[in-house]
Amino acid sequence: MSEIRQQDQLAPGLGAQDQRYARRTRLRVPPNLFGVPLGLAGLATAWHAAGAKLGTPTAVPDTIDILAAIVLLLLGWLYAAQGPRRVLADLRDPVQAPFLAVPAITAMMLAAALASVSFAAGRALLVIFLAVTIAVAGWLGGQWIAGDPDQASVHPGYYLPTVAGGLVGAITLSQVHLHGLAEAAFGVGILSWVLLGSVVLGRLITTKRLPAALQPVTAIELAPPALAGVAWFALAAGRGANVIAYAIAITCALEWITRTNPPGAIGYSIAAIAAITLFIGAIAVRTLIAVARGQFLARAAGSLPSPRTATPG
Repeated sequence: MSEIRQQDQLAPGLGAQDQRYARRTRLRVPPNLFGVPLGLAGLATAWHAAGAKLGTPTAVPDTIDILAAIVLLLLGWLYAAQGPRRVLADLRDPVQAPFLAVPAITAMMLAAALASVSFAAGRALLVIFLAVTIAVAGWLGGQWIAGDPDQASVHPGYYLPTVAGGLVGAITLSQVHLHGLAEAAFGVGILSWVLLGSVVLGRLITTKRLPAALQPVTAIELAPPALAGVAWFALAAGRGANVIAYAIAITCALEWITRTNPPGAIGYSIAAIAAITLFIGAIAVRTLIAVARGQFLARAAGSLPSPRTATPG
């Protein structure tokens, strides 16, 4: 947004040649777009959880996981193509930085799914991406402490590298039988939730409301309690699932239905999995429409010519 405002301010004073430079734009892939494959992986999780009660074929969540992996790789390539300067700038941005942990968290979830096919490969990749997630969370935590962040820049996305990283780690590690590490990751996630929860809620209550572009991240407030519930089930039963926001809430509900088997359990399970599938499916349709119309990715203004570059007139 700052780039757009700067371009609008400069445009009236530009000559014709400079305006041609200003019109040269490139696609901007912000880190929050990594929520797309994360949401798909969360939907796959819900279908895995529903299978215990409904007996749905594993081909359904496996297909969704493959789609999530393809989207993750595509977005990762597009994001990296923006260059290291853009990545470093996003890492230093107090609003964008937390979303840079999402690719590693999604990769952890997909690695756990891979373990059902190739246990050794999935387990190794899971540990690697867990280390990456911890490194990103540690670096960002140091920046928040040592830096001087504005309270208005804090948002629920701060849970991603810390709370989500730890609790997703607990769930996925339990799937590959690394129970000691899973318990440690659970502790990290819960402690991070306790420490950051008051900071994030304090910002939402006492500071002006989030900008419109950031308001959707308030849905992340739903994730920690549901995620902690699924992580607890995973540690207690030695099995786990993958998670994100609404999908993890549905997953937690399906895990509870499977274990308590209340009257009408099958009906509840069908309603829950149908609701989350339709919800994410509707988002997917709107995303495809935006892609077709060229509205999905923002465009960052191209660089103006160097002062040493001669311009006519």
